Amino acid sequence: MARPRSFDEEAALDAATGLFWRNGLASTSVRELGAAMGLSLPSLYNAFGDKHALFTRCLDRYLEGGMRARMRRLEGSSCPRDAIVTFLDEIVTRSLADPRGCFLVNSALEVAPHDAELRATIAARLDELEMFFLRMVCAGQADGSIAHVRSAADLARLLVTTVMGLRVLSRLRPEAEVLRGAVRQVLAALDPTTEGGR
Repeated sequence: MARPRSFDEEAALDAATGLFWRNGLASTSVRELGAAMGLSLPSLYNAFGDKHALFTRCLDRYLEGGMRARMRRLEGSSCPRDAIVTFLDEIVTRSLADPRGCFLVNSALEVAPHDAELRATIAARLDELEMFFLRMVCAGQADGSIAHVRSAADLARLLVTTVMGLRVLSRLRPEAEVLRGAVRQVLAALDPTTEGGR
């Protein structure tokens, strides 16, 4: 029979997430992780596997409390176009409030070019966001609130690119008007046009 764990797994994952988020994967050692999580190295490996496995757990924990929770909330309670508008508005608000940026986007920039396994993991998480936007765009095109003359898939990818860009830009220019100005231009691309958007 497996022995019950004698530590708070959620608190340990939060500590590891904070370290990865602040320092990045490459600059975070397993020894530092163990110290932050309050675990010996054998206990860390036994509970979470290697550093890559722990990083993936931390990334999913971050997304579950952020992006995935936001998608579930908006998809279930807003009309499709309003869900997109609110999602982008919340991204701007979060970007201005947290100078660390987005853990997912930071990881995409740091890790994806050098690690094929984690690149695939990060790409799969971004695919979740693209599929959310695709569902919202298709629903908005069906109810007439989003232009039909543009490809739903292209608009979904544009929205993912916008989220990524906002997160990166906010690290350099954390200015509300700069970020909201970019969002306004992207939302204009969703507007039904006189040539047949409705």
